[in-house]
Amino acid sequence: MCSLLALLPLSFATAQSSVWVATSGDEKVYLGGTVHLLRPADYPLPDPFEVAYQDSDKLFFETDISGMNDFSVQARMMQELTYSDATTLSSVLNAEAYAALSTHVATVGLPLQMMERFKPGLLISTLQVIEFQKMGFTPQGVDAYFNTRAMGDGKPVGQLESIDTQIGFIANMGVGHESEFVLLSIADLKEIPATMDQMVSAWRAGDNATLADLFVDDMKEGYPALYKEILVDRNNNWMPLIENMFSEEGTEFVLVGAAHLVGDDGLLSLLEKKGYEIARVQ
Repeated sequence: MCSLLALLPLSFATAQSSVWVATSGDEKVYLGGTVHLLRPADYPLPDPFEVAYQDSDKLFFETDISGMNDFSVQARMMQELTYSDATTLSSVLNAEAYAALSTHVATVGLPLQMMERFKPGLLISTLQVIEFQKMGFTPQGVDAYFNTRAMGDGKPVGQLESIDTQIGFIANMGVGHESEFVLLSIADLKEIPATMDQMVSAWRAGDNATLADLFVDDMKEGYPALYKEILVDRNNNWMPLIENMFSEEGTEFVLVGAAHLVGDDGLLSLLEKKGYEIARVQ
């Protein structure tokens, strides 16, 4: 989870929220940086989220949130995110990474044997959810909240990635550099209790400098392959879809993890380089 927020290169005088609007002539697209898990106390959301929602005709998420809850999809996920041959975590991780994993799993009271066949992406996702649940966080984050709102209000929703693409992304996380991926992720997991309040506060205020200081620097500088996997490649894949929205009828509201909006490789910077005007929603 951590290591997913990047530094905003643009300069703004004030910081009110993580909601932006990109414009080209009379056309506009809203972009909201989200946190995928939140606590009940984190609601209501900052006002700019509601402004963008009310002014939009269609919402776009990273993937099909409702579809991810389908039993057949969850069964397919487990099939794709676990090793089907003799491969295990102990066979793909080096001694340092496996020892760090064993120690961490013991602290949360889980038998490592239960997760030996998990691919690294599923492993870390599972451990993240456990840490968040201990702190009162639930999957009812910004994305799920607005997906539910849109369904109830009859607003159409779309996706930037198919479910299969998202599953493939998780399945391939860390492939070829499993040990460094697990080591970095475990280091981040240890910091969650000390940083989550600060992170949520920074996200609410749109304080990208603090978010970057908390989460991005180590990954971008020390693990460039992982940074490219998680952010750069996906942002580049999404850009044509977002640009196409400017020629579509109505106004779109794109909701993606906050990390995808910021940094030199973030969607805000990529859109600005293409000539779109970027402004923070007040």
